[in-house]
Amino acid sequence: MEVLGWIIITALFTLGMAGAVFPILPGALAIYLAFFVYGWFFTFEPFGFWFWSFQTIVVVVLFAADYMVNAWGVKKYGGSRASVIGSTIGILFGPFVIPAFGLIIGPLAGAILGELIHGSNFNRALKVGWGALIGLFSSMVVKIILQAAMIIIFIIWLVAN
Repeated sequence: MEVLGWIIITALFTLGMAGAVFPILPGALAIYLAFFVYGWFFTFEPFGFWFWSFQTIVVVVLFAADYMVNAWGVKKYGGSRASVIGSTIGILFGPFVIPAFGLIIGPLAGAILGELIHGSNFNRALKVGWGALIGLFSSMVVKIILQAAMIIIFIIWLVAN
């Protein structure tokens, strides 16, 4: 059972880190679930108030930052609410519509279409699409760092206790 527990925990950590790059995957939630799996297979004893508080705050920050950083990229380059919505739709559906390149083309096309629908000219829409890509990649970096921190804190907590 111990080996099965570690296999599930490792799989959830891997899924979580993949979720930092592929927004459709439950990144932070998979990592958070791995902590419960550890508790169910082994013990919840090493985890106290501070561990759960820190990890919960990171998950909440990740959810908020995921949307806000993408919206920031679009807004920074002069995008409208329509381009933020288009970019978000593109992030969610792009990887399914165009499997190999949808993660990049989706938010770019979504932001451009949103901005064109809003009434902007094509050059402005292209600039906003570029902002969507900057927001997307910035969001990925933030998620990778914070999700890796969640895993590292987990390991440190286990070793220290």
